[in-house]
Amino acid sequence: MPEDVVTLVRAMGFAARKHREQKRKGEAGEPYVNHVIDVTLRVSDATGGEDILAILGAILHDILEDTCTTEEELTREFGPQVTSLVGELTDDKSLPRATRKQIQVETVSSKSRRAKMIKLADKTSNLISIIESPPRDWDISRRKEYFEWAHNVVLGCRGSNARLEEEFDRAYYRGIDALEEC
Repeated sequence: MPEDVVTLVRAMGFAARKHREQKRKGEAGEPYVNHVIDVTLRVSDATGGEDILAILGAILHDILEDTCTTEEELTREFGPQVTSLVGELTDDKSLPRATRKQIQVETVSSKSRRAKMIKLADKTSNLISIIESPPRDWDISRRKEYFEWAHNVVLGCRGSNARLEEEFDRAYYRGIDALEEC
C-alpha cells in the first residue's frame, strides 16, 4: 500500500507538470489539472480507493491526448498497464473532431471496465464544468449538442459502476433542465 501512495503522488505531480500551461475552456479559465483531480476523485470514491490502476488512469487520462507525453515516457514512468489504460481513453488527434466523437460513441462499449469508469467520471466532470462555467463561445445549441453526445458515449459505459452512472445522470439532467430554461 505505501508503494501505491508514492506512485499516486508521483502521477499527480507528473500530471500537474504536463498540464501546467493548460486552462479549461470555461469562462472561469481554471487550471486544467483541476479537471484531472475531479475525475480522479470521482473514480477513487467510486472504487473505495481500492483500484489503484483505475485511479492512476484517471489522473493520467488526458496525458497522451493533450500533452507532448509519449507512450514510451508514460510506460517508463508508470508501466505498461497504466499506458494501456490511458491508451484506451486517448483520441487520435489527427482525425477531425466529429470523427473522433463518433468513434468514442461506437467503441466505448468494447473498452475495459476501468476505461468505462474513467470515461463516466470524465463526462460527468465535463458536464458540470459546462453548467458552472460554460465556454464563452458555446451557445445554448452547442452546449445541448455536447450533453447529448456525452449521453450517447455514456450509454456504452452502463454497467461498469452504478455510483458513477448516478453521478453522470444527476449532472446530465441538471444541465438539460438548466439549458431548457435558457
